[in-house]
Amino acid sequence: MTANKSIIFFDGVCNLCNASIDFVIRRDKKDRFLVGALQDDFSRKILSGFEVKEDYLDSLVLLEKGRIYYKSTAALKIARNLSGLWPALFPIIILPRFLRDPIYNWIGTNRYRWFGKKNTCRLPTPEEKSKFLSEATLSQTGLSQRP
Repeated sequence: MTANKSIIFFDGVCNLCNASIDFVIRRDKKDRFLVGALQDDFSRKILSGFEVKEDYLDSLVLLEKGRIYYKSTAALKIARNLSGLWPALFPIIILPRFLRDPIYNWIGTNRYRWFGKKNTCRLPTPEEKSKFLSEATLSQTGLSQRP
């Protein structure tokens, strides 16, 4: 993306999801992403303008160029824009979702048991604040009229 940032919505209480967001933030050298917890009211308000279940917390959700992507498709589209060798994973997207998503679902089903869960959503550090979805950063997405 050039002008508008994509938004990654994640399970804010999941330790694996939070570690994944930390990973993305460190490798988002071209500043292409904003992130927001799925449990956050502001995130829910934005997602309400799209066909996303309000209680959808079992996958990361990517909002890119006005379209919603889930699970392995979202992860691969994110990887395509990270620094390092991660874009090399993107060609896996040619495999049908029915082959890619079962692995994603298996990890998602076990993520709390394997990695734990927080009682509250992750809050950004002062250095990360510009990477988190907020009313102040929404204008960077091209969605400023939506919520």
